[in-house]
Amino acid sequence: MAHINPEILEWARNTAGFTVDVATKKLNIKDSKDLSAHAKLRNFELGLKEPSRSLLRRMAEKYRRPLITFYMSEPPVKGDRGQDFRTLPEDQPKTEEALLDALVRNIKARQSMVKTILEDDENLEDISYIGSVAKDIGVDELASKIKTEIGFNKDDYRMCRTPNDAFTYLRALIEDTGVFVLLIGNLGNHCTAIDTKTFRGFALSDKHAPFIVINDQDAHAAWNFTLLHEMVHLWLGQTGISGASAEKSIEKFCNDVAGEILLPTESLEAIVQSFGEDFDEIKHSISSFAESINVSSSMVAYKLFRLNYLEADEWRKLSSFYRAAWVSSKVLQRQKAKAKEGGGPTYYITRRHRLGRTFINFVGQTLATGAVTTTKAAKILGVKPGKVMPLIEFARIS
Repeated sequence: MAHINPEILEWARNTAGFTVDVATKKLNIKDSKDLSAHAKLRNFELGLKEPSRSLLRRMAEKYRRPLITFYMSEPPVKGDRGQDFRTLPEDQPKTEEALLDALVRNIKARQSMVKTILEDDENLEDISYIGSVAKDIGVDELASKIKTEIGFNKDDYRMCRTPNDAFTYLRALIEDTGVFVLLIGNLGNHCTAIDTKTFRGFALSDKHAPFIVINDQDAHAAWNFTLLHEMVHLWLGQTGISGASAEKSIEKFCNDVAGEILLPTESLEAIVQSFGEDFDEIKHSISSFAESINVSSSMVAYKLFRLNYLEADEWRKLSSFYRAAWVSSKVLQRQKAKAKEGGGPTYYITRRHRLGRTFINFVGQTLATGAVTTTKAAKILGVKPGKVMPLIEFARIS
């Protein structure tokens, strides 16, 4: 069995935000007659004793790290995230930031490989709209430019049967302009899931291989808004991370543009006129309206707040309610999935959904021409080499 670098154990504990004593309790390390739990854990971290496989698994779960992390040769360096557009609470968990760094490194590595492949083409042209505007362009004008560029049709979008179908429609339009759109919210397992409070999406701006990553831990109805929000960052030529809070002016601008595309201001007149004095009536009106046009209730409430139809305290109350409802629905979904053993989506359906057909087909084409090996294709897709060809074939025929 490969040896563990003890520095990794200490790094993982520290970035999880645990003291030695807290970690021993979480890992269920007990005092013995000759040695305290504190000393036992420190012995592992100092390399005086090798942890068992079962202890490593507990560390992976409690420190929220993939098991493979503990076999790295050295602790990873902090990822270059570009700009940080988020507003975070002071008590933001260290483990969340470490997971985010790992995810950004992973996606940037994939982007680098994709860019190298693309730039081997002598006829490659720049994507003209990347970094083509500044914030002073104004919300309405930029919204109009983006709709024209991607060929967005509001009626086609709203006719989609579900928010997932609407996302598929919007994603295809954006990918057709040269952007790779990925749905990723963890590092490969549920123990490394990253909360939407930490990140909702991030954009990697590049003239040849721009990427947008959306946290798939978020509500499906919110993906469309996040996708367009990050698209605005690409038009501004910005690489960076967006969170759940939009207190910074640049985030408000991106939200306003995304909101104007999905929900033009004139579309709100009917719902505003239907408002009563009762909060529950307002809540119900917003939810029903949002569901009918494939957007999230939170997004509708946010736009109403930005247009001064809702007071700040009303917006906060609605936001809290919709988040609590989403969390409850996630719990219910997990319970149903457990009860329905073997009834969930297959591996290839899930992978195709997260990576998108455009990204998978791109890798398939480069593999077919010999531009990449199966091993490199696996790294780009984030799968094992043996899964590459079945995934490419599945995406082609499904």
